[in-house]
Amino acid sequence: MLGKTGKLIATLCFCGFLLGTTPGEAEASVTYEVGIETSSSYIVKVDAPSAKLYTSVNENSKVAGRVRQGTTYDVLSYHDGWAKINTGDTVGYLKVAGQATVVETTHEKVDEEAALRAEVVEYALQFVGNPYVYGGTNPNTGADCSGFTSYVMRHAAGVSLSHSSVAQAGEGRVVAINEAKPGDLIFYSNDSRINHVAIYMGNGQIVHASTEKTGIKVSRWNHRTPVRVVDVLS
Repeated sequence: MLGKTGKLIATLCFCGFLLGTTPGEAEASVTYEVGIETSSSYIVKVDAPSAKLYTSVNENSKVAGRVRQGTTYDVLSYHDGWAKINTGDTVGYLKVAGQATVVETTHEKVDEEAALRAEVVEYALQFVGNPYVYGGTNPNTGADCSGFTSYVMRHAAGVSLSHSSVAQAGEGRVVAINEAKPGDLIFYSNDSRINHVAIYMGNGQIVHASTEKTGIKVSRWNHRTPVRVVDVLS
């Protein structure tokens, strides 16, 4: 069918030894998806010295015009060997058999938001294994949970966030937990207030500056009960 649009999913995999994991937490590899929109269009190239265009898909119908050898046109529709084209002067139907060749062209367009989310996750993963430092804002040398998320979002996506998990919880669009996408922020509480934030990676995993003992690591998203998900990338 002409003009058909599909969805191609490319899976990227990042592997490495994840420090501080415990049974039930993350394995050493993670995958997430980047959407690529694919669409097809068709052109027709006239092979015959001259070919008639008809007003309908019938050689007994009225002749609407003629096309010449070597000319190409976008195909508006194609059915039972007839291509509907617009020459600029007229719209008509060309009988393809023995007179022309129909060629399919495919176009790909990366879902820019999905690509950005993938970049955020990839950027965050490079710091796994680095230390947790209370009050720290640079995961290269050590960061706490909100210092880590603010650093990643600023450098990977150009998004400025406060250095506070409580403040960050109000700096984006709240989404349902079951609608979380890679790059969203997931927040946790100690029953009375929000006290921790992590970056959702997809596949039920998060990357976060966890504790002084375990440092920056990958965990399951529900290693604690999440209380809020915030989208700062859309």
